[in-house]
Amino acid sequence: MKAVKLFEQKKVWSFEVFPPKPNVPIESIYQTLSALKGLHPDFISVTYGAGGSVPGASTEEICSTIQKEHGILSIAHMPCINETKASVLERLEKFRAYGVQNILALRGDRSPNVPPQTDFRYASDLIAYIREHSSEDEFDIAAACYPEGHPEAPDLDTDIAHLREKVCAGASHLISQLFYRNSDFYRFRDKLAAAGIHVPVEAGIMPVTSKKSIERMVSLCGASIPHRLAKLMARYADDPASLKAAGLEYAIDQILDLRENGVDGIHLYTMNNPDVARYITEAAAE
Repeated sequence: MKAVKLFEQKKVWSFEVFPPKPNVPIESIYQTLSALKGLHPDFISVTYGAGGSVPGASTEEICSTIQKEHGILSIAHMPCINETKASVLERLEKFRAYGVQNILALRGDRSPNVPPQTDFRYASDLIAYIREHSSEDEFDIAAACYPEGHPEAPDLDTDIAHLREKVCAGASHLISQLFYRNSDFYRFRDKLAAAGIHVPVEAGIMPVTSKKSIERMVSLCGASIPHRLAKLMARYADDPASLKAAGLEYAIDQILDLRENGVDGIHLYTMNNPDVARYITEAAAE
């Protein structure tokens, strides 16, 4: 099933997980998936190694397990910054072999240790190449979006113009990067409509569970930390348990407000933590 069809039926609730690092047993991700199954997500996306790192377990293998053993739709992340045209064709063959029909096409994070390839400069190039080298019904392609603008874009309007290129190339729906001010997402959504972009947009929510990890993530993706959240982080700087509890409540508040304002779906960055996913899912249940 193509993931975009879900948006025709309901408000989507989905998760992101990442493969274990090479020094972590692969069983860890399968334990996570077993725990997430009971939360009944509409789909689970699987990254290809965070921050440009070398992936541990096979993204395709994990996606196949999600579908065959747990009966949940999966989406495979596919960054192109370190790919060639030949390697992309090889990955498409792996997707076919593993029964993976849904792809999140990304440029990917730059790594200081890995010189980028030159075949694909942007995610739109990858999307167009996949469309060119697959039949019409083979793959559903999602793309990423940044409610506050991509950190490398000069401004939000320019970034939205590039996002329109992704949609024109064949992206059928969008998953947003994390954000902590819902008004930024609503402004972004209005700008998409004004630019003629009318595909479904899922709001990406990453709960604050530790000060260090969130500061790292916002530095990578260019998201801002609003005053209310900054106060929480300062208040509980020396109390990790209380910061985590406050961060979870902040995420729940975000989700409830987004739903009240007609969001197409919520994509929860679980950080491979089923307990966090369970708490938020149960508290924000419709």
